[in-house]
Amino acid sequence: MIERLYYKITAFLDSPFLLQTFFNNRFFLILLVVMLMRMKYATYRSMWLSALVNIPGTFLHELMHFLVGGFLNARPCNFTIFPRRDLNGNYVMGSVGFRNVTFYNAVPAALAPLLLLPLGFYINRYILPIMPATLLNYALYILAQTIIIENAIPSRTDFKVAGMYFSGVLLYSVLLVAVLLAL
Repeated sequence: MIERLYYKITAFLDSPFLLQTFFNNRFFLILLVVMLMRMKYATYRSMWLSALVNIPGTFLHELMHFLVGGFLNARPCNFTIFPRRDLNGNYVMGSVGFRNVTFYNAVPAALAPLLLLPLGFYINRYILPIMPATLLNYALYILAQTIIIENAIPSRTDFKVAGMYFSGVLLYSVLLVAVLLAL
Protein backbone atom coordinates (compact mmCIF):
# COMPACT_ATOMS: atom_id res chain seq x y z
CA MET A 1 0.00 0.00 0.00
CA ILE A 2 2.81 2.44 0.89
CA GLU A 3 4.65 1.47 -2.28
CA ARG A 4 1.53 2.15 -4.34
CA LEU A 5 1.08 5.55 -2.69
CA TYR A 6 4.74 6.36 -3.41
CA TYR A 7 4.31 5.55 -7.11
CA LYS A 8 1.13 7.65 -7.35
CA ILE A 9 2.85 10.64 -5.74
CA THR A 10 5.91 10.20 -7.96
CA ALA A 11 3.74 9.93 -11.07
CA PHE A 12 1.89 13.12 -10.09
CA LEU A 13 5.12 15.06 -9.36
CA ASP A 14 6.66 13.94 -12.66
CA SER A 15 3.50 14.43 -14.74
CA PRO A 16 4.05 16.50 -17.89
CA PHE A 17 1.34 18.99 -16.86
CA LEU A 18 2.90 19.73 -13.46
CA LEU A 19 6.44 19.88 -14.87
CA GLN A 20 5.39 22.21 -17.67
CA THR A 21 3.61 24.42 -15.15
CA PHE A 22 6.76 24.72 -13.02
CA PHE A 23 9.31 25.00 -15.83
CA ASN A 24 7.38 27.59 -17.85
CA ASN A 25 6.15 29.83 -15.05
CA ARG A 26 8.60 32.36 -13.62
CA PHE A 27 6.30 32.89 -10.63
CA PHE A 28 7.16 29.42 -9.28
CA LEU A 29 10.85 30.01 -9.96
CA ILE A 30 10.83 33.25 -7.96
CA LEU A 31 8.71 31.64 -5.24
CA LEU A 32 11.20 28.79 -4.88
CA VAL A 33 14.19 31.17 -4.72
CA VAL A 34 12.47 33.35 -2.10
CA MET A 35 11.59 30.27 -0.03
CA LEU A 36 15.22 29.10 -0.18
CA MET A 37 16.47 32.52 0.92
CA ARG A 38 13.95 32.70 3.77
CA MET A 39 15.01 29.25 4.97
CA LYS A 40 18.62 30.36 4.81
CA TYR A 41 18.01 33.55 6.79
CA ALA A 42 16.05 31.57 9.39
CA THR A 43 19.28 29.73 10.22
CA TYR A 44 21.09 32.97 11.16
CA ARG A 45 20.00 32.65 14.80
CA SER A 46 22.55 29.88 15.21
CA MET A 47 26.12 30.47 14.06
CA TRP A 48 26.74 26.76 13.44
CA LEU A 49 23.46 26.07 11.64
CA SER A 50 24.09 29.15 9.52
CA ALA A 51 27.62 27.94 8.77
CA LEU A 52 26.30 24.54 7.72
CA VAL A 53 23.85 26.11 5.29
CA ASN A 54 26.45 28.56 3.96
CA ILE A 55 29.48 26.25 3.67
CA PRO A 56 28.97 25.20 0.01
CA GLY A 57 28.66 28.78 -1.19
CA THR A 58 31.35 30.08 1.15
CA PHE A 59 33.71 27.40 -0.16
CA LEU A 60 33.09 28.47 -3.78
CA HIS A 61 33.46 32.18 -2.93
CA GLU A 62 36.72 31.75 -1.01
CA LEU A 63 38.08 29.26 -3.55
CA MET A 64 37.78 31.92 -6.26
CA HIS A 65 39.77 34.39 -4.11
CA PHE A 66 42.39 31.71 -3.43
CA LEU A 67 42.80 30.60 -7.06
CA VAL A 68 42.93 34.07 -8.60
CA GLY A 69 45.18 35.37 -5.82
CA GLY A 70 47.52 32.43 -6.27
CA PHE A 71 47.57 32.87 -10.05
CA LEU A 72 48.41 36.58 -9.74
CA ASN A 73 51.13 36.14 -7.10
CA ALA A 74 49.14 37.51 -4.13
CA ARG A 75 50.50 34.47 -2.22
CA PRO A 76 47.49 33.07 -0.34
CA CYS A 77 48.54 32.16 3.20
CA ASN A 78 45.32 30.92 4.81
CA PHE A 79 41.93 29.61 3.73
CA THR A 80 38.97 29.09 6.02
CA ILE A 81 35.27 28.46 5.51
CA PHE A 82 34.36 28.23 9.18
CA PRO A 83 32.62 31.17 10.85
CA ARG A 84 34.26 33.44 13.39
CA ARG A 85 33.49 36.77 14.99
CA ASP A 86 35.37 39.83 13.81
CA LEU A 87 36.45 42.73 16.04
CA ASN A 88 33.02 44.38 15.66
CA GLY A 89 31.16 41.26 16.81
CA ASN A 90 29.89 40.38 13.33
CA TYR A 91 30.21 36.88 11.90
CA VAL A 92 32.69 36.30 9.09
CA MET A 93 31.73 33.11 7.23
CA GLY A 94 35.10 32.53 5.57
CA SER A 95 38.26 34.24 4.47
CA VAL A 96 41.46 33.97 2.48
CA GLY A 97 44.58 35.78 3.61
CA PHE A 98 47.28 37.03 1.24
CA ARG A 99 50.91 37.99 1.85
CA ASN A 100 51.53 39.97 -1.34
CA VAL A 101 48.58 42.22 -2.21
CA THR A 102 49.75 44.79 -4.77
CA PHE A 103 48.23 47.22 -7.27
CA TYR A 104 48.05 44.61 -10.04
CA ASN A 105 46.47 41.76 -8.07
CA ALA A 106 44.22 43.47 -5.47
CA VAL A 107 41.29 44.11 -7.83
CA PRO A 108 41.13 40.68 -9.52
CA ALA A 109 41.77 38.75 -6.29
CA ALA A 110 39.12 40.72 -4.41
CA LEU A 111 36.51 40.53 -7.18
CA ALA A 112 37.32 36.90 -8.10
CA PRO A 113 33.94 35.52 -6.92
CA LEU A 114 32.40 37.20 -9.98
CA LEU A 115 33.96 34.32 -11.93
CA LEU A 116 31.20 32.12 -10.49
CA LEU A 117 28.68 33.87 -12.77
CA PRO A 118 29.97 32.15 -15.94
CA LEU A 119 29.71 28.84 -14.07
CA GLY A 120 26.05 29.55 -13.31
CA PHE A 121 25.49 30.56 -16.94
CA TYR A 122 27.17 27.35 -18.17
CA ILE A 123 24.98 25.20 -15.92
CA ASN A 124 21.88 27.01 -17.14
CA ARG A 125 22.83 26.83 -20.80
CA TYR A 126 24.37 23.37 -21.11
CA ILE A 127 23.56 21.22 -18.07
CA LEU A 128 19.88 22.05 -17.46
CA PRO A 129 18.76 21.06 -21.00
CA ILE A 130 20.25 17.56 -20.69
CA MET A 131 18.90 16.88 -17.20
CA PRO A 132 15.81 14.66 -17.03
CA ALA A 133 12.79 16.89 -16.48
CA THR A 134 11.71 16.03 -12.95
CA LEU A 135 10.56 18.26 -10.13
CA LEU A 136 13.47 17.09 -7.96
CA ASN A 137 16.03 17.97 -10.66
CA TYR A 138 14.41 21.37 -11.08
CA ALA A 139 14.55 22.03 -7.33
CA LEU A 140 18.22 20.96 -7.24
CA TYR A 141 18.96 23.20 -10.22
CA ILE A 142 17.35 26.18 -8.45
CA LEU A 143 19.26 25.39 -5.24
CA ALA A 144 22.60 25.16 -7.10
CA GLN A 145 22.00 28.35 -9.07
CA THR A 146 20.92 30.22 -5.94
CA ILE A 147 24.10 29.16 -4.13
CA ILE A 148 26.34 30.01 -7.09
CA ILE A 149 24.82 33.39 -7.93
CA GLU A 150 24.46 34.57 -4.34
CA ASN A 151 28.09 33.74 -3.58
CA ALA A 152 29.34 35.33 -6.80
CA ILE A 153 28.62 38.73 -5.30
CA PRO A 154 31.74 40.20 -3.68
CA SER A 155 31.39 41.19 -0.02
CA ARG A 156 31.82 44.68 1.40
CA THR A 157 35.32 43.66 2.52
CA ASP A 158 36.10 42.44 -1.01
CA PHE A 159 35.21 45.87 -2.41
CA LYS A 160 37.38 47.58 0.23
CA VAL A 161 40.37 45.41 -0.74
CA ALA A 162 39.72 46.01 -4.45
CA GLY A 163 39.78 49.77 -3.86
CA MET A 164 43.01 49.79 -1.82
CA TYR A 165 45.19 50.70 -4.80
CA PHE A 166 43.95 53.55 -6.99
CA SER A 167 46.46 52.61 -9.70
CA GLY A 168 45.02 49.07 -9.78
CA VAL A 169 41.45 50.34 -10.02
CA LEU A 170 42.52 52.67 -12.83
CA LEU A 171 44.41 49.87 -14.63
CA TYR A 172 41.46 47.47 -14.60
CA SER A 173 38.95 50.21 -15.43
CA VAL A 174 40.96 51.08 -18.57
CA LEU A 175 41.23 47.37 -19.46
CA LEU A 176 37.47 46.91 -19.01
CA VAL A 177 36.67 49.93 -21.19
CA ALA A 178 39.12 48.69 -23.88
CA VAL A 179 37.51 45.25 -23.91
CA LEU A 180 34.00 46.72 -24.10
CA LEU A 181 35.01 49.00 -26.96
CA ALA A 182 36.60 46.08 -28.80
CA LEU A 183 33.35 44.13 -28.72
